[in-house]
Amino acid sequence: MTDEINSTALVLHFFVRLRLVIGPKGLRGGKGDSMGYRKLLQPVTTNAYGPAALDLAFMLARDFEAQLNAVVVRMDSRDIAPLAGEGLSAAMIEDMIAVTEREAVERSRAAQGLFERLLAGYGLPLAPNDGACATLQIVSGQEELLIPGMARLSDLTILPHPCAEEEAGASECLHAVLFESGRPVLIAPKTAPAAIGERCCVAWNGTVEASSALAAMLPWLKRAKAVRILHAGDYQRNGPGAEEVLPYLRLHGVDADLAGFTPINRDVGAGMLLAAQEFGADLLGMGAYSHSRLRQLILGGVTRHVLGHAKITVLMAR
Repeated sequence: MTDEINSTALVLHFFVRLRLVIGPKGLRGGKGDSMGYRKLLQPVTTNAYGPAALDLAFMLARDFEAQLNAVVVRMDSRDIAPLAGEGLSAAMIEDMIAVTEREAVERSRAAQGLFERLLAGYGLPLAPNDGACATLQIVSGQEELLIPGMARLSDLTILPHPCAEEEAGASECLHAVLFESGRPVLIAPKTAPAAIGERCCVAWNGTVEASSALAAMLPWLKRAKAVRILHAGDYQRNGPGAEEVLPYLRLHGVDADLAGFTPINRDVGAGMLLAAQEFGADLLGMGAYSHSRLRQLILGGVTRHVLGHAKITVLMAR
């Protein structure tokens, strides 16, 4: 009888310990998944493709049961004051400050209206909330200085596709987050996708940057219907080969296949995008700037090409 009581107590103790480890929600994706996204950052912009990025951010908050922090960065009119040393009169500077403040208010109102429409459309509550939620912040300053700091305590920063009239390689906020946050960036397509992460590609070249992108992609790879690792001889650097990625992913419960691609007219980025398109990918993960940014600005490069030409959502990491 004593042995039966001891056995029962041992079983109860085991299940109590197991519940503490896996949590009340059990072993599943989304909330409570240690590999999922729990906090998202989206700098709301007023350019042509800004609404698509915010729409995508709401979709991810819903799908990952995450908190979305949407941020509107208003230019601080005090940043115009140093122009006094550029030969401008006090009256001209006052006019510039007035125009800047008026435009900042208009952009903030437009961003707030967009945020409220998407909040209602996705049915998310305002943060803080236990589960998917969203909040809107309006701050003053320079986007490329403020956003990287916020990104350091966010799992993912969602940014809009570079505008056609804007040089793709010169987006200061995007590059500031890539180089100064230590966190991945998700670049939205020009229009919000109906779905994301069902068919995923990861471009692999053995670099630290590719490794960071692979790790950041895991929450999607675990959910995806199909995963493909893209590789090319002209893209590979010193480091593990693409064939070593598959057993690593299997340890995470991800089945993937390998596919080599060929540069188009010696352009690796063009070949990579074509391979992703042929796979029917809705998400591409890749390391950013394996070569220096200066070299890519002068000579071009894979990151630059993908930034300017991708038609699907792209995750970049360093």
